[in-house]
Amino acid sequence: MLIEVFKSKIHRVRVTESDLNYIGSITIDEDLLEASGIVVGERVYIVNVNNGERFDTYAIKGKRKSGEICLNGPAARRVQKDDIIIIISYAQMTPEEAQTFQPKIIFPDEKTNLLT
Repeated sequence: MLIEVFKSKIHRVRVTESDLNYIGSITIDEDLLEASGIVVGERVYIVNVNNGERFDTYAIKGKRKSGEICLNGPAARRVQKDDIIIIISYAQMTPEEAQTFQPKIIFPDEKTNLLT
């Protein structure tokens, strides 16, 4: 049996852009992807601190050191520029693996979205 376990979190970043006409997904600064262990194409869950919206999409790579956090496609309707969001991913593993697994949590600067 596999269970779904919290894997990664980018805690409290500011939305820099929303692009309704893009195909879909969330663009995330490459530094944040690497530090959090989230991979390109991975399913991520978005929690909007400003309005309580919760939804999922997939991650795409943004420009390194840009602080870019852009919601694309239909997800753009669930955020506004400058909203604060939390990005979460989960992984499937056995209950035994979950006992020792340590998630990666990063806390970028909330104003710049850069790692300090």
